[in-house]
Amino acid sequence: MDNYGKLYLIPTRLGDNPPLEVLPISIKKIIEGLDDYIVENEKTARRFIKRVTPSKSQPSLNLSVLNKYTTIEERNSYLNPCLTGTSVGLLSEAGCPAIADPGAEIVKLAHEMNIRVIPLVGPSSIILALMASGMNGQNFAFNGYLPIDKAERKSKLKSLERISSEQNQTQIFIETPYRNNKLLEDLVATLHPNTQICVACDITLPTEFIRTMPSKDWKFIKEDLHKRPAIFILKKD
Repeated sequence: MDNYGKLYLIPTRLGDNPPLEVLPISIKKIIEGLDDYIVENEKTARRFIKRVTPSKSQPSLNLSVLNKYTTIEERNSYLNPCLTGTSVGLLSEAGCPAIADPGAEIVKLAHEMNIRVIPLVGPSSIILALMASGMNGQNFAFNGYLPIDKAERKSKLKSLERISSEQNQTQIFIETPYRNNKLLEDLVATLHPNTQICVACDITLPTEFIRTMPSKDWKFIKEDLHKRPAIFILKKD
């Protein structure tokens, strides 16, 4: 509806670098004009907004928290300002809203309420890792987290490897940062020696590490991935 406010999907940084090193100036302009936000964490959201627009009044901000404790009733009320002409910004904790992010439920709700959704340009660790991997970017799947159980994880990896080979499909997944090193060990131990593995961590940061090589060669790489945000990608020809 023309008199409704809009839902802006506002990307954030992937780490603690200055926001406008990785975000376009258009993000700053949008944030300057918005006071209502849906966020995962109020403290980090306020810090991000202040870094982007230091002169913006913090007391004027209306932040609604969207996390695992948010009730359906609360979530369904978060876009009510749009119904009276006030636009709302949806902020992720890192990267792009609604991509591997709970904000997808808000975007779905916006469409149900006939509220215009406007995605803004910013870094997605998933897409940036795929771009840098050298693997098939025309047919790929993001699989989220793999099973924690060792036997189930091995079975899942074998399944993804088989799908990758049969469908020429790149397989992307993530892990809790403190289990990154163990996951890489499991990949090397489970996958075919010639299956390509890409590890991309600390993307856009000074400590960025991105490397693609056959599984058999990763045993010689000593890069410590512990507690570093990382994307894992595999491709079997």
